[in-house]
Amino acid sequence: MLASFLTAEWRKLAMANYAVSPDLLKSYVPKHTELDLWNGDCYVSLVGFLFDNVRLKGIPIPFHRSFEEVNLRFYVRYCDEQGNWKRGTTFIKEIVPKPVVSWVANLVYHEPYITKPMRYNWQHSENQLTVSYEWKYKDWNRFEVVAENVATEMFVGSKEEFITEHYWGYTTYSPTITTEYGVEHPRWQVYPVKDYTIDVDFGAVYGTAFGFLTSQKPDSVLLAEGSEIQVRSARKL
Repeated sequence: MLASFLTAEWRKLAMANYAVSPDLLKSYVPKHTELDLWNGDCYVSLVGFLFDNVRLKGIPIPFHRSFEEVNLRFYVRYCDEQGNWKRGTTFIKEIVPKPVVSWVANLVYHEPYITKPMRYNWQHSENQLTVSYEWKYKDWNRFEVVAENVATEMFVGSKEEFITEHYWGYTTYSPTITTEYGVEHPRWQVYPVKDYTIDVDFGAVYGTAFGFLTSQKPDSVLLAEGSEIQVRSARKL
């Protein structure tokens, strides 16, 4: 098993999941992988969460231990040398507020990170949890989820399980080479969602091909508690 490159906590993961045509994503699929579908449907997800207690190879980096991330991702799978299917994610764009984080992610994993001003807000009450993530890309964009304040287990075979249970990352390193890395975490609990707000200019942030998502209602929105995670060192396929 490859060594752990990064350990951290991913907390309060807000996810909006959109059914799209597979043709939209064909040019983004890394070499050697293929789209991973759920019940025949192809999904992209807008995901916001807090990166906390970050350590690189066990070492905490000053001023970079806690920060927001928002990304647009989709789902792929890869058949390894033993004939086993690995389910993973790949990213259209990942946004963080720390330039060093973007630099390291691009250098080590060739991930499409960029740096923009960001902020987040969590509000707890007796019966409600409100989680919001904002990022400035020309104008401020916002993704907010209002949920019940008690997390529950995901149903086996559910869409929530499909969205969250991908434990590999795949990134285009070159036209013929893909980078693979493992992401380890326990099964997450989710908060029942009551309401949400998505005020995002998808065309400006992610490119004109994704602009239609600005007016499209997501198929589902979920809020996962998250957990401690490990990101393994990358290898080339």
